[in-house]
Amino acid sequence: MAGIAGCAGGSPTGAATQAAVSAASAPPAVAPGAAPGGASAAGAPPPGALPQLPGQTLYVSDRTSAAQQVTALRGQGRTAEAETLLRIASRPSSQWLTDQSARSTAEEVSRRAAEADRTPVFVAYNIPHRDCGLYSAGGATDAAAYRAWITGLAEALGDRRAWVVLEPDAVAHTLDACGVKDDAAAERYGLLAFAVQELKKRPQVRVYLDAGNPGWVQDRAALAEALRKSGIAAADGFALNVSNFYATDRTTAYGAQLSALLDGKHFVVDTSRNGNGPLGAEAWCNPPGRALGTPPTTETGQPGVDAFLWIKNPGESDGECGRGEPRAGEFWLPYALGLATAAATG
Repeated sequence: MAGIAGCAGGSPTGAATQAAVSAASAPPAVAPGAAPGGASAAGAPPPGALPQLPGQTLYVSDRTSAAQQVTALRGQGRTAEAETLLRIASRPSSQWLTDQSARSTAEEVSRRAAEADRTPVFVAYNIPHRDCGLYSAGGATDAAAYRAWITGLAEALGDRRAWVVLEPDAVAHTLDACGVKDDAAAERYGLLAFAVQELKKRPQVRVYLDAGNPGWVQDRAALAEALRKSGIAAADGFALNVSNFYATDRTTAYGAQLSALLDGKHFVVDTSRNGNGPLGAEAWCNPPGRALGTPPTTETGQPGVDAFLWIKNPGESDGECGRGEPRAGEFWLPYALGLATAAATG
């Protein structure tokens, strides 16, 4: 939940145009942390595609809001702003999947990533009663619709490599004041377990079940139990700090404690906007003065931490925040430039 230091800030749309999203035959598998060959399986990249970083396993997509904004700025002759924004656009960011376009988007992005011999990161964000009715409210209409949606997503990924961060906030909201309790919580745990099971039928898909952040659920034993009910045993691990600002060292310490309760499950950390840490425990909605964090990498140097990822797309709003700011998931150029500039000068 946003006010309790959660809020994924995902958009209720998953259209091809990333300005309104919150939020990105397979080659041989690449183990986490291993450098791929680097050459595109199809030769030259498609027109408009961004260069892939040398030695980087993760996919840099030209479908992100930042990438599309760079193109727009260049077309307007705003070269300096475009160059600043490249500090975001040139890095691998996640593709959020939030509605009925998810299947086609997942198929297209995973196919293009496979052609580039890279691994895309997706965020599945369509659980019923999403975001506790706050800025990113929405989701599938009911349990049956959600199961069909997840099945379609898994089919779209096929045999291609992909990492999926599963349903930011969904588990933690069953342990706070959101009201997802009793039968509603049991249904949600069942849906998440189903999603893990369906996605793990795909041989090269890694699944990380969202587990909130260090400032949210303090009862780690209760969180671990909720994650077990949600299918964590079959997942590759859990995700922390999605769309939030907690420092990496604090988040990894929290993750290690949670991992110890989950038979050593690995985890990933969202470092997209945590370069300056949080403004305050409650300042989760577009707080000023933040900065980009550690660039995405599978080389974390920390046992049990599979990757630092930019799960929240930097520059996309967390919501109106009561101050007339862009709605959740809309790209906000001044905020994006602030994040990039602070990272460069901090």
